[in-house]
Amino acid sequence: MSAQKPSIPRGTRDFGPAVVARRTYIFGVIRRVFEKFGYAPLETPTLENLSVLTGKYGEEGDQLLFKVLNSGDFAQDLTAEDLAAGSRKMLPKIAEKGLRYDLTVPFARYVVMNRGTLTFPFKRYQIQPVWRADRPQRGRYREFYQCDADVVGTDSLLCEAEIVLMMSEVLNTLGLTEHTIKINHRRVLGSIYQALGGEGTETDLFVAIDKLDKIGREGVEKELLERGFSAAALERLFDLLAVGGDFAGKLERLVAGFAEAGVEPDTPEGYRGLQDLTRVLEYLRSFGFEQWQNLEFDVTLARGLSYYTGCIFEIKINNVNMGSVSGGGRYDNLTGAFGLPGVSGVGFSFGVDRLYDCLEELNLFPAAVATTTRCLLANFGAESEAAVLPVLRQLREAGIPSELYPEAKKLGVQFKYADAKGIPYVLLQGPEERAAGQFKLKTLSTGQEQVLSLEEVLAELKNSK
Repeated sequence: MSAQKPSIPRGTRDFGPAVVARRTYIFGVIRRVFEKFGYAPLETPTLENLSVLTGKYGEEGDQLLFKVLNSGDFAQDLTAEDLAAGSRKMLPKIAEKGLRYDLTVPFARYVVMNRGTLTFPFKRYQIQPVWRADRPQRGRYREFYQCDADVVGTDSLLCEAEIVLMMSEVLNTLGLTEHTIKINHRRVLGSIYQALGGEGTETDLFVAIDKLDKIGREGVEKELLERGFSAAALERLFDLLAVGGDFAGKLERLVAGFAEAGVEPDTPEGYRGLQDLTRVLEYLRSFGFEQWQNLEFDVTLARGLSYYTGCIFEIKINNVNMGSVSGGGRYDNLTGAFGLPGVSGVGFSFGVDRLYDCLEELNLFPAAVATTTRCLLANFGAESEAAVLPVLRQLREAGIPSELYPEAKKLGVQFKYADAKGIPYVLLQGPEERAAGQFKLKTLSTGQEQVLSLEEVLAELKNSK
């Protein structure tokens, strides 16, 4: 029997050492920014009960959940009637658990389960993989990492402003300066719905608007006409969505547009969304935020997930053909689904895989990121090994990642090994250098060789970091 050709599931990937090193670099930048803003680390299980996950992401999100079959004979309790009823009716009998779809819902579950021991407002970040039964394509995978930061237990819009600051700092640190942080508010969308005169449903409107950048105005109009919106309402809709100007200018124009459409400022929806966005703007000004060219009030931003209730965010990298690399928003009702109403939260997530693809396409990874070993000690034989092992120890104790080539092969082979691994330095001590108590340090990128004492070698390698 021939050997089976190995493979991995579509939408998943292996990561070699160089890729892992680059991903670790991204994680490190994000982690340092999160912790700088007072967020503490948290981890939750890979598996969640399906009762926790279902109903939190909308109908489309529920379909993208990976379900895990029950252990043992998962079909033992099924009847002919169950099979005839279809997969939706059958699912609860064969699968009780699923892979987490995101990190926000598990976080909400954690907060409810541990509310007696947490200090509120509670700020946490998570860097863990999530799974979605989506169709794989460039920038979209079935298994991918998210880096979430959320704060629950406060309504303060300072949190929204700090999210903008964190997003900006991470992107600038990574070198992704050509970006746009988009912000909107679910209540602004609610006011737009009111301005249309109550035709159709809010959900249909939000879902269609969220597709605007994918299917264009014509596609959105077609979808909304089919769902009961009139041509006149759609004309008003696109007049409101087309407001121009900077952040403050759009706020002013929308106030005027809502007033003209008869939206009452004192109603529960009213102008609350615009007021919240104005407050976020004031916080950013007070902080001294300067990158206004990277911040856009995008009236068309809807975010598909159904649990958002306030400000919503999304990030696009402008010089790469890629979907959003980050998104999030405020969710006032999420913990209520688990029996803890009235706890407001706001958060966002970076998609590390998309960030990686952007950095790779733009050649923004620092050259040294993928290098783990800094110095290779050449091996001239048994006598050489015994002499340089103490040197290897001293290099490592000095914080210089180093390794000794394990066999006494030709120097050409050893140099080729160092070059393939991206090791910048090779340290040689042949019989002549050993007799003189010296070393030859070769820089592979330039071919330069220096004859140095061990103290000088240590100083040179420390200064070269």
